[in-house]
Amino acid sequence: MDSTQVDTASRCAPSESEPADRLIVALDLPSVTAALGLVDELQGQCRWFKVGMELYYAAGNNIVTHLRERGFNVFLDLKLHDIPNTVAGAVRSVSSTGASLLTIHAAGGEKMMRAAAEAAARPEAPKLLAVTVLTSMAAPDLAATGVADSPETQVLRLAKLAQNAGIPGLVCSAQEVEAVRQAVGNDALLVVPGVRPAGTQGSDDQARVATAAEAIARGASMLVVGRPITQAPDPSKAAAAILAEIAGA
Repeated sequence: MDSTQVDTASRCAPSESEPADRLIVALDLPSVTAALGLVDELQGQCRWFKVGMELYYAAGNNIVTHLRERGFNVFLDLKLHDIPNTVAGAVRSVSSTGASLLTIHAAGGEKMMRAAAEAAARPEAPKLLAVTVLTSMAAPDLAATGVADSPETQVLRLAKLAQNAGIPGLVCSAQEVEAVRQAVGNDALLVVPGVRPAGTQGSDDQARVATAAEAIARGASMLVVGRPITQAPDPSKAAAAILAEIAGA
């Protein structure tokens, strides 16, 4: 990780960062052309972009390298979940891309997360985030997988497990972020997806959502926003509105 990434990642603490350091725009798009077209529209406004599985599987490491060469920070959202040795190998494999953040699934267990943390100990490796419970899941969805507890209870269980395994950050919804912040302390990087602009009707396929202002007020470090920006008639205007919400929070 170069000095720019270190400096940017260090500004994620809520008390120190600017709005643009706290907004991650999700490039959940099917092609490099579509993704870079959106990046061009948001040039000068946004500093962070998320590369998820859809775009990564289409473009590979090249899209991460390209974004880094243009001066952006990259959240590589691959949600790694496999046996410890395989996940550790994957962490090592993507470390050369220059991504600042990388997700693994906390549901993979403590041994898997410890292996990932050890693989990410090298200077150039991304900071790891453990995904707790997907924001698309509500209590009935969890129950169908055999988890009888509420989403908040499960999120807190996995958050503490990840912290014990040496994972420095977490992904959770805004509905749990306040409780997670209290449980894991101020040093943890808490990234919150499922953010919708104030006044938005509907939540797409997200079950646990909140506005940007609500998420920040509850203790989120950074926010991930996708369709409210990427599918807006004017993505630049939509991003500006969310940045204003963050600033107002």
